[in-house]
Amino acid sequence: MSAKRHVCGGDNTRSVANGHHAGAQPKNWLEPLTLVMLREGTSYGYELMERSVELGFEMLNPGTLYRTLRKMDNEGLCKSEWQVNSSSGGPARRMYSITDAGEGYLKLWVESLENYQKTMDAFLLAYKKSGKARS
Repeated sequence: MSAKRHVCGGDNTRSVANGHHAGAQPKNWLEPLTLVMLREGTSYGYELMERSVELGFEMLNPGTLYRTLRKMDNEGLCKSEWQVNSSSGGPARRMYSITDAGEGYLKLWVESLENYQKTMDAFLLAYKKSGKARS
């Protein structure tokens, strides 16, 4: 049995018989997920891809991740700088770290998600109660 993986972006809707679509979970997790990982410490793209899998998310598309990192850098949510590893002779890596603006964005995102969770909890409770009434 495989472990359940969470989707970081894209369309995660399910079709139902009457043609309507129902989204099963919030979209656009990539930016907040990346910021959460950067809160743990400075990192580079490939390491962020590996870490996301460890956290239970699907493997990220490298192109999507690097475009998102560049966008976040341009928006001031994170900052980047090249780090040369002279001791190992390996290639230079662009290292990313979260900024104060990124911390603020993440805080607002979490507050919004907490409110969404309350709404979902209320909905699920109402749904479960309505099933008992029909039995």
